[in-house]
Amino acid sequence: MDKRVPDLARAVAGIQDGMTVMIGGFGGAGSPIELIHALIDRYRATGHPRDLVVVNNNAGNGHVGLAALIEAGMVRKLVCSFPRSADPVVFTQLYLAGQIELELVPQGTLAERIRAGGAGIPAFYTPTSYGTDLADGKPVAEFEGRPYVQERWLKADYALVKAETADTHGNLTYRAAARNFGPLMCMAASVAVVQATRIVAPGDIDPETVITPGIFVQHIVEIPHPHQEEDLNRANAAYPLEG
Repeated sequence: MDKRVPDLARAVAGIQDGMTVMIGGFGGAGSPIELIHALIDRYRATGHPRDLVVVNNNAGNGHVGLAALIEAGMVRKLVCSFPRSADPVVFTQLYLAGQIELELVPQGTLAERIRAGGAGIPAFYTPTSYGTDLADGKPVAEFEGRPYVQERWLKADYALVKAETADTHGNLTYRAAARNFGPLMCMAASVAVVQATRIVAPGDIDPETVITPGIFVQHIVEIPHPHQEEDLNRANAAYPLEG
């Protein structure tokens, strides 16, 4: 039941070429910077993993975190809602050069597709995107006189998630808006890897405050002082970080 791993490298060691990886975060809020950078370190050392399909709310900012993962050439396809975020220079350049694929998904639909993946619901209908290019090729049905577009679930091989507190069994709490996609992604992935600011003993988290039950978490690693994407970008940082 003890789901702790000793370091970041071992936390991401199971991610292989071509896998689908969900990465939590709403911009910098809840972005698991250290897990992402550990994955880049592994690629720099071994050339793997590559050709990843990444599911995230946006396309990364600056040259750290998700943007650095894309810049390293590790991502074949990005599934997201906001490819044009604050400073998406890396993704924009690669996309315009035809070096990365994009599947654009409305934000509410993205969240529901991930939730459906975790709940075992292969498809659902939503009015969002009807009559737009995003609905091309998708089944449409009418309910109570209104057209709805069929959307498929989203599942992943791995999820990388940032939590505030975890116990050794994998029960999680989150800090404010850092909660965002993390709970859904833990449910929708075969393996959820979590970086937590602190890890406590079982029973030290009030059961009433648990957001993600430990049954949805496979590995946790403690990162007491995690980087914040916005702070790194204000410092014009790029990964690998200096100092």
